[in-house]
Amino acid sequence: MTDKYIYDISEGDASMKPILGGKGAGVAEMMRLGVPVPDGFTVTTTACVETMNNNGEWPAGLREQIADGLKRFEERAGRTLGGKEKPLLVSVRSGAIVSMPGMMDTILNLGISDDTVEAVAAEANNERFAWDCYRRFIQMYGEVVEGVEQHLYEDALTAKKKEKGVESDTDLTAEDLKELVAEFKEISNEALGGEWTTDPVEQLYRSVDAVFRSWGNPRAEVYRRANNISRDLGTAVNIMQMVFGNRGETSATGVCFTRNPSTGDKGLYGEFLVNAQGEDVVAGIRTPRHLAEMEDVLPDAYRELLDTMSRLETHYKDMQDLEFTIENGKLYMLQTRNGKRTAAAALK
Repeated sequence: MTDKYIYDISEGDASMKPILGGKGAGVAEMMRLGVPVPDGFTVTTTACVETMNNNGEWPAGLREQIADGLKRFEERAGRTLGGKEKPLLVSVRSGAIVSMPGMMDTILNLGISDDTVEAVAAEANNERFAWDCYRRFIQMYGEVVEGVEQHLYEDALTAKKKEKGVESDTDLTAEDLKELVAEFKEISNEALGGEWTTDPVEQLYRSVDAVFRSWGNPRAEVYRRANNISRDLGTAVNIMQMVFGNRGETSATGVCFTRNPSTGDKGLYGEFLVNAQGEDVVAGIRTPRHLAEMEDVLPDAYRELLDTMSRLETHYKDMQDLEFTIENGKLYMLQTRNGKRTAAAALK
């Protein structure tokens, strides 16, 4: 009998951290608590470990289980990966058992393509948003999955801003971003010496494999050695429906703690960016705003975030480190984990 390598988010809970990883178990537990989270499924740490132990070959049945998990996910979402009407866009994120911030790889907006970008634009009534998602996807997929050098995309982006006489990515128009998508595709094809695959299901398989590989990348290996984390733990892979912090001025993304990690005092400790995706906060592309400022710009989501922070700290009986996205004013929690803090703060 083939092992079970795929769990829908609704099947999991906090106790399943060894097989679902920290992120997968955390999202599953939040779903059980009624906290708003995106739907999806998790590929287990077991699948990663077996792949590593078999020279990169996936265990028998994994590909089929991912296909089945995707089919169930599409039915729940009422959307199709690669569909020309109501396309499903997903994120593919690592989720180790032990938190390894910034060490592992992420792909956002998978499912956007020449076939789906117009449908994404029409549904959002925002052409700029759709082309922004598309250029971000090409870059992330190119870097993480295909190994294209980051600076090639960044140089093209910088040149485009200079050409258009703007300073910020957010000042580029839909037409500018459309041009950038064409340039990014050329960069990818040149680096790969041929056409990159545009089949979204194949892109999903390759993205899962890339996250498995990222568990063994030099950056992660150094971090594990420094923190005495066993390589044998592997990483889970979380495939979740995209929620968009870059959909306009009522959308945002951010990170926060339920209390100050230096002092242990309760209060607002975190930052956010309006009209941005999660990677923008940690990448330092734009300067984030203090969480307290959210009360002025997104008051309803701000109040819901405060309530959710309190609920999660009470539930876990520990300070929580949270990631969130707000799409058109609606809050979604993407991660919760016990926060790292100083010894003095831990006493509070």
